[in-house]
Amino acid sequence: MSGIFSGTLKISVLAAAIVLTAGTPDAHAECGEVSITEMNWASASVVTNVAKFIMEQGYGCKVTAVPSDTVPAATSLAENGEPDIATEMWINSAPVYLKLESEGKVKTISNVLSDGGAEHWLIPKYLAEKHPELKTIEGVLANPELVGGRFHNCPEGWGCRIVNDSLKQAFDLEGRGIEVFNHGSGDTLAASIGSAYTAGKPWFGYYWAPTALLGKFEMVPVDLGPYVDKIHQCNRNPDCKDVGKSSYPSARVVTGVTTDFAAREPEVVAMLSKLSFTNQQMGAVLAWKEDKNASIEETTVHFLTTYKDVWGNWLNDEARTKLAGLLK
Repeated sequence: MSGIFSGTLKISVLAAAIVLTAGTPDAHAECGEVSITEMNWASASVVTNVAKFIMEQGYGCKVTAVPSDTVPAATSLAENGEPDIATEMWINSAPVYLKLESEGKVKTISNVLSDGGAEHWLIPKYLAEKHPELKTIEGVLANPELVGGRFHNCPEGWGCRIVNDSLKQAFDLEGRGIEVFNHGSGDTLAASIGSAYTAGKPWFGYYWAPTALLGKFEMVPVDLGPYVDKIHQCNRNPDCKDVGKSSYPSARVVTGVTTDFAAREPEVVAMLSKLSFTNQQMGAVLAWKEDKNASIEETTVHFLTTYKDVWGNWLNDEARTKLAGLLK
């Protein structure tokens, strides 16, 4: 454990439990093996690790976290019926998920971000204040040099990458003098915002909320025009030939489980159906993680020790009894 928890035995013990729980001999007596996605962005890691701890320590499951992204997770569900649990699925970026739901292969059990997710093309607030014309896509396209002549795009495998690749064609970004830079990871995308903000330089690209980053660096959405559902549905399909101009909708962010898992582990599914974060809660947890330079295990500990009144209400009576020591 890092020095930020020095002298706090209870937190240290809990953190050790999170890291070592897979080796606890009696932890898996009641529930079988469970697989859950761990998407490669911070809020999803918080959701997964909180769920993993509760399932293992409260419900006796043996949980495997499967590193993934939105599109590969949906594809795996379609082709393999795995993993059992897909959480923080931004379903407006994964059309195959809705198809699986309509076919009865997956069951949506909760809005894991209860406020929904926000997705935008953004510029820094200081840039919007200096050049208010940049608050519309028309203003950006007319003045590419004011945004640094670059659009910061999502990494490969993210659902937003498909939508942005459609929109870049619809708005002809490169033809209007804006280079599209495809980031290799969420970390480099985030770092590009921090670097620009610290230096007071232009930045133009995609990001989403809730995130600690947008809590720390105030960004302003670029108006892409009205949301048109038919166009957006096409834009998020990699095979779409008729891309068009549309803003992002407010995103529904869910936890889904396979129908087999729902039938096999109803008590776990009942808990997961209540496992939900407001954007304010998640933003605060992520800001703490960033401020403390904390690991995901330490951040999970922080949530479990700070928000007992939240997660305590997710549990059934038996799990609440098992975790009573942590709820005091």
